[in-house]
Amino acid sequence: MNQSASTSLAQTVSQSKTTYNILVIMGLCHLLNDSIQSVIPAMFPVLGKSMDLSFTQLGFIAFSLNIVSSIMQPFIGAIADKKPLPYALPIGMFSTLGGVLGLAFAPNYSMVLLSVLFIGLGSAIFHPEGSRVAYLAAGPRRGLAQSIYQVGGNSGQALAPLITALILVPYGQIGAAWFTIVAAAAVGLLSYIAIWYSRKLKAINFIEKSAGTAGRQESTSVSRKLIFSVVLILFLIFARSWYVAGITNFYTFFAIEKYSLTIQQAQMYLFAFLIAGALGTFFGGPMADRLGKRNVIIASILGSAPLSILIPYVPSSIAFILLLVTGFILMSSFSVTVVYAQELVPGKIGTMAGLTVGLAFGMGAIGSIALGVIADHFGLLTTLTITGFLPLLGGLAFLLPADKKAASNA
Repeated sequence: MNQSASTSLAQTVSQSKTTYNILVIMGLCHLLNDSIQSVIPAMFPVLGKSMDLSFTQLGFIAFSLNIVSSIMQPFIGAIADKKPLPYALPIGMFSTLGGVLGLAFAPNYSMVLLSVLFIGLGSAIFHPEGSRVAYLAAGPRRGLAQSIYQVGGNSGQALAPLITALILVPYGQIGAAWFTIVAAAAVGLLSYIAIWYSRKLKAINFIEKSAGTAGRQESTSVSRKLIFSVVLILFLIFARSWYVAGITNFYTFFAIEKYSLTIQQAQMYLFAFLIAGALGTFFGGPMADRLGKRNVIIASILGSAPLSILIPYVPSSIAFILLLVTGFILMSSFSVTVVYAQELVPGKIGTMAGLTVGLAFGMGAIGSIALGVIADHFGLLTTLTITGFLPLLGGLAFLLPADKKAASNA
């Protein structure tokens, strides 16, 4: 099989210019989408108090949101790789809009779970196609493009503490209804993106037909090294996601308990971790373009371990600083792992984005339940101590193939 048959799309994209306006709009849409998702963990202190929920029940809320996205994303990505679905982007956002309305007016725990399922479905549709748009707009700068796209999502997640402090604490559960405005804005922007996406696909199809590469079947042979590399990169995402789940879902409770903080004050600690993570996401892509993706993955996950281990045991002022630094270092590999996986399996852009980003949500979902059970039975200190050791698994990244080998299909 001619090697160009499986990489014609990558060659066509890399030879085009980086379309920064599309990347910026997609980053903004990602911010809006993930800020809506961030409403759910941001509501944990509010829901926990108003509905008298245990940590395990809160973990199941996170599970309901994330597991739908995790299961659906790879399948939607695989479908999009065969037949791209540009207008699925605004359509999926309608599912999110409906879920937000349901969440705002949910009278009981069961309705909360049902509402977050709709939000998870919208996320499952958005992320694989959104990553494909970022890929098509990247030109030769894939790391930078994925970072611009992904920093929007991580910035949206970082808004969760501010959402809690400024909206959910004063207005309670019904305050989530304000995010229907955010969802409506995202639908409008994604409709514009869908039009550009459709035109871009037509242009690529024309180029491929002219070059005689359209319609060729990709090689289905898969080496053991490739399987090992894909499983390993997913395992590293697993470790990173469990740690982030522990901080996102339970650190505010820990800070309130240990440092005698108010909900608003504790949310600022979480905000520090998440906003630093968003900055790390942005800088990680360009660094990977220069220093190598494998090198950034190793430095990011393993390098954050000493700090993550210390966080539960230091005074509040030092904890705030450590959360900032840990968030930046750990999340600098977020967009890099996506691009690295896409280069491992050429031509499967949506599938690999669905696995890497979707799996991140899924592993966070499983982690939320497991850590919730640990918190209920052994306390918050034990929970955060266990999660603090997870980044040590980043040492396994030394087993990943170098960038050139990964790009040549491992």
